[in-house]
Amino acid sequence: MQVTLYTRRNCPLCDKAKRAIQSSGTAFELAEIDIDADPDLQRRFTDDVPVIFVNGREAFRHRVDADDFAAYIRGAAIPMALANEKCVPCKGGVPPLKGEELVRLSRELGSNWRVVDEHHLEKEFRFRNFAEALAFTNKVGAIAEQEGHHPDIYLAWGKVRVTIWTHAIDGLTRSDFVLAAKIERLAS
Repeated sequence: MQVTLYTRRNCPLCDKAKRAIQSSGTAFELAEIDIDADPDLQRRFTDDVPVIFVNGREAFRHRVDADDFAAYIRGAAIPMALANEKCVPCKGGVPPLKGEELVRLSRELGSNWRVVDEHHLEKEFRFRNFAEALAFTNKVGAIAEQEGHHPDIYLAWGKVRVTIWTHAIDGLTRSDFVLAAKIERLAS
């Protein structure tokens, strides 16, 4: 099992991730790469470290704990890497995601989320009754509050439609996909 930790110096989150990986009780070979030593990696990851790849595939970004890492390695509960990230507040001044980046993130998110007009994400969840739909809506609301990123939620008998975009730039950011992945994890 090959684990690659993309990191940088003086990064407390990176140090915490490394300790979590090392204390997971799993067998692996760890390669640690400082992104500041490579301009291409700096452009690719910017401030989004730590990023943990397992056997060449991104598994975690920003945060990981020992139990989640061990579960991922065992294959018992493979989390979506996006769902393990934290939403990063957008204050505007950055362009919304477009084109290939949207396609890549959409593929990573999966689960039938739709990218609508390169502007927002949308998915409808079905439930057996109103009470189940309402309970799901409340769970989505709790995650939204925790992440500081709030979707539009439409609740009806037996269904909930969630629409996500970053209002500050009137388009999509990585955090929109992170929130969608966290909501998807609720539904599974």
